[in-house]
Amino acid sequence: MQLHRHTSTAYDPRERGLDIGRTWDAQTRNTAKLYSDFFTTLGVAPQKVRDIAERSHEALRVWSPALAEEAEGWADGAGLETWELSVVNARTEILAAAPKKVSSHECSTAVYAPAGTGAPQTMQTWDWHDDLAPEGLLLELDPSRGRTTKTFTEFGTLGKIGVNSEGLGLHFNILAHSSDDDSAGVPVHAIARRILDEASSIEQAIAIASSARVSASTVFTVFTAGSTPRRAVSIETSPAGTAVVDPGGDGWLLHTNHFLDPVLAEEDAIDDGALSHQRLAHLGRVTPELAGLSVADRAKQFCSSEGASSVVCFHPDASAPRHEQWQTLLTISIDAVNCSLTYAAANPAGAARDGFQVF
Repeated sequence: MQLHRHTSTAYDPRERGLDIGRTWDAQTRNTAKLYSDFFTTLGVAPQKVRDIAERSHEALRVWSPALAEEAEGWADGAGLETWELSVVNARTEILAAAPKKVSSHECSTAVYAPAGTGAPQTMQTWDWHDDLAPEGLLLELDPSRGRTTKTFTEFGTLGKIGVNSEGLGLHFNILAHSSDDDSAGVPVHAIARRILDEASSIEQAIAIASSARVSASTVFTVFTAGSTPRRAVSIETSPAGTAVVDPGGDGWLLHTNHFLDPVLAEEDAIDDGALSHQRLAHLGRVTPELAGLSVADRAKQFCSSEGASSVVCFHPDASAPRHEQWQTLLTISIDAVNCSLTYAAANPAGAARDGFQVF
């Protein structure tokens, strides 16, 4: 995956979207086409893709008019209709309606935020289909005067993993629940972005996530650099409800792709092929050695002695159909104190070997 950087100084949401769309028009149009073809492969009829994209954008407009305006500007700037951009922004909502399911080998997250004033330490892999994300975007913007958001995202999604200048960071993992449906809720990627744009505390992040009607499940692991009593939580969202998971007594908060809340977990719909439980168990084994390490050493230990063959590193299976090939495309750590993202377009073993960049 080739990563690009973009800084927008526009305060007006539509102008900001136009700026991003005009600058990255080719990448945005290409990503929209790749996702449209992907959904056809999964058996979602083109008209249903458009219907969910349109209705999900309308749900966004009701919930966050500013983010809807930004998405509309992005689409216009890239020469797309709004629904075409929404095919990417609402990709998780469309996936929830796909009749052909694939194993969700997506994302392993570890956050260390013990009580006190020590800076949180984090690490996440982003595992996805390499042919859907040949290029990615590191976006810096000012949602309001005196406030900065930085996020890694795809061309067409409003946000994903990120941090803000208020000292709040956010990691992002997909989930699956039996209540997921085709009712086209607020895009979960837009929820992540609004948390980054508006939240300054754990409580505000929970309130924002809980206020959105969703049709697809996900988890937002948020944490703060402040010395507050509650420094990190995983906010698990689903159409059936929202739950909050706190760290263990050791200060570690770990998440992969299955529900940890005992009530929501009763109807967890993640498939066994996702290796989600195995990856969580792996994180539980390695995290005692992660605290206090540099980002590079943290990435190396994230894999343990197994290196790139670790269960948290995915490699494309050339014998599988393209839509079932998974790869660890990004390893990222969030510095909430300095509002920065430390990243590498590689799995943790490769990142530890070849080095990280800072945004």
